Amino acid sequence: MPASATKALRVAVLADSDTRWKWGALTAQRLTPADAGIRLDGYLLRGRATPTARQLEEVGVRADSLREVTGVEFLREMTERTTGEDSYDILVLALVGGGVQAMLHGLRNIWGGCGERPVVVTGYVGVVYEKLTDGLLLRHGADLVLANSRHDADRFRAVFEGVGADASAVTEVALPFLGGEPYTGEHDPYTVVFAAQPSVPDNRKDRAYLLDRLIEHARRHPEREVLLKLRSKPGEHTTHIEELPYQKLVQGRDVPANFSLVYGHMGEVLDRTDLLVTVSSTAALEALHRRIPTVVLTDLGVREVLGNHHFTGSGCLASWDQLDAGHRPVPDEEWVARQGVAAGGTPSGGGSYATAFDTARERIAGLLERSGGLPPLNPYYTPETAPGYLPGILARHHLGPDGAPLPGAPAADKAPGPVRQIVRRAARGAYRHGVQRVAPVIRRMGEL
Repeated sequence: MPASATKALRVAVLADSDTRWKWGALTAQRLTPADAGIRLDGYLLRGRATPTARQLEEVGVRADSLREVTGVEFLREMTERTTGEDSYDILVLALVGGGVQAMLHGLRNIWGGCGERPVVVTGYVGVVYEKLTDGLLLRHGADLVLANSRHDADRFRAVFEGVGADASAVTEVALPFLGGEPYTGEHDPYTVVFAAQPSVPDNRKDRAYLLDRLIEHARRHPEREVLLKLRSKPGEHTTHIEELPYQKLVQGRDVPANFSLVYGHMGEVLDRTDLLVTVSSTAALEALHRRIPTVVLTDLGVREVLGNHHFTGSGCLASWDQLDAGHRPVPDEEWVARQGVAAGGTPSGGGSYATAFDTARERIAGLLERSGGLPPLNPYYTPETAPGYLPGILARHHLGPDGAPLPGAPAADKAPGPVRQIVRRAARGAYRHGVQRVAPVIRRMGEL
């Protein structure tokens, strides 16, 4: 369906967690030209990380409609919206790699060779520091595969070309949630924020170490406010499973009065931050964009499993000992520019960041205006190229090798009734209890 400069674009976002909903919805808004409106419909893929109402409220992105679906229900919805006034112009798949691949094959099955379909867009929420090849090939087949920086765009193209796949879908953009006022000087009180991550590090010993060092920093500097910024409350899940939440680890510890736990929107916390400390959180890029002094910790080593190896060359690597002694990092400008952070302009939105999505918007406009519509989706993985891998990925989403729903796949015709909703919430609660309480106990018993 062609899109004019004044026509409101209809955009759908399918997301499987709070952070991916944030990325997908904000990306959808950035992909929309300034002179066009947007109708944003959100779909939350039902699973272990489906965001709660509180998490959605914290993200702060509003949609014209928002509902929870299974993968098969979503495909049914897309079948009904292929043509007509309710059809979508853009579909953003904000999912883990396997989810993207399953939806690409499911969409290919329902759309076939029909050219009247939306432009399909996918990408990554933040720093890509693990499973680069695996995750990328699972995203291959979308019309646009967004890269959050020049650095990522180069890597993405190299992977696709290295396996003989078409790399033309790779499109350089930037993280859509960078912004806020640039850092202008110290606050009163000087505020240190540690940005926690659900699964980095992934063991009690290392997480307890980081917590103890943060508390000790607060004791050493009573004139400072020291905040532990948490992603989720107990019982909630984000993109990654958090087996050992810091809220639980801090219980029973003697903490100074200037130490506290905080939730809320990361941008609002950064408004009062003088020093952002993390292991490898994407929050580091948000802080660097605003020129807030940022430290990526080396205490546990600089290792791929931690993700902090991504920051080599950034000038931000340091230890708690150095921070306790008053170290202030100075980021390397060339490294920062290659990461798409405050590149070529002011952190508040000038320079190249303000135009970071221009190329993507132009490509989408060209695809929507393409004569004869769009070609069929063409993922790299097929039953011929990956017969021992692809069927298992599709089956997890109740799809057969051809992308068609398997017999008995869950696909309700209407919203679940109150009893079913209660059962579903109880099941999720039991799962989260098992992950956060039972599994760590069993693991410790196994280590005896």
